[in-house]
Order: sequence, then structure tokens, then C-alpha cells
Amino acid sequence: MAQTTSFSKAFLDDMKNMLLTEKDRLTKELAKFTTKNPHVEGDFETTMPEYGSEEDDNAREVAEYTTNKPLELTLEKTLRDVVKALDRIDKGQYGMCKYCGQPIEEKRLRARPTSSSCIPCKKTITQEA
Repeated sequence: MAQTTSFSKAFLDDMKNMLLTEKDRLTKELAKFTTKNPHVEGDFETTMPEYGSEEDDNAREVAEYTTNKPLELTLEKTLRDVVKALDRIDKGQYGMCKYCGQPIEEKRLRARPTSSSCIPCKKTITQEA
């Protein structure tokens, strides 16, 4: 069973506000070139731009779509991480390593609020020295 967090309310409030701000920013960024997938929660679809029917227009549309698709995937992943972190705050489990159950350092959480693992576990998983 997951351990509950022992962080101060002020720290958790700071993290929640930071995460909510990031969620809003990511959602707005995604809205610039995607539409929400009505069938899958948290999924977006890159829209194909429409510049015209000339060959140059079509090439520009494909180039922009090709640029936007990987950006969509990156922003979606980051948004999912933010939503998961907010969920952990609501459940009282924020800041606890999902691997060892120990608290994650506040310094790490301030630098990367979506962190779900402590530095030693992350290093082990990524096999860093």
C-alpha cells in the first residue's frame, strides 16, 4: 500500500498551484494545433493545416503537420504526467517514490514537480552511475 505524504500543506499547495498552472499552459498550447479526441480521455489529434490547394500550399501543410505531430505527443505525455501528479496530491501520495515508497526530496520536486521516483531509484532504473 502506498505511503501517505509527510510534506507541509504550504509545500503541497505550492506544488498544486505550479502543476495547475502547467496543466493550463499545456492545454492552451495543445489547443493551438490539435483537437481533443472525443473517444479517448486526455488524447489530442494534430489537425492538418489548410493553406490552399497549390503544390506549395500542400507541401507547407505536410511540413507543418510533420512538425506538430511529435510536439503533440510530447505535450500529451507531459500533460498526463501533470494530471497524475495532481491526482497523487489529491490522494495524499504526492512526493512518494513509486518504487521504494520513500519520500522524494523537496528540491527534486521543486525542480521537476511531476517526479514520481526518488533520485536513487531513477538512477537505478536508467542505469546511471
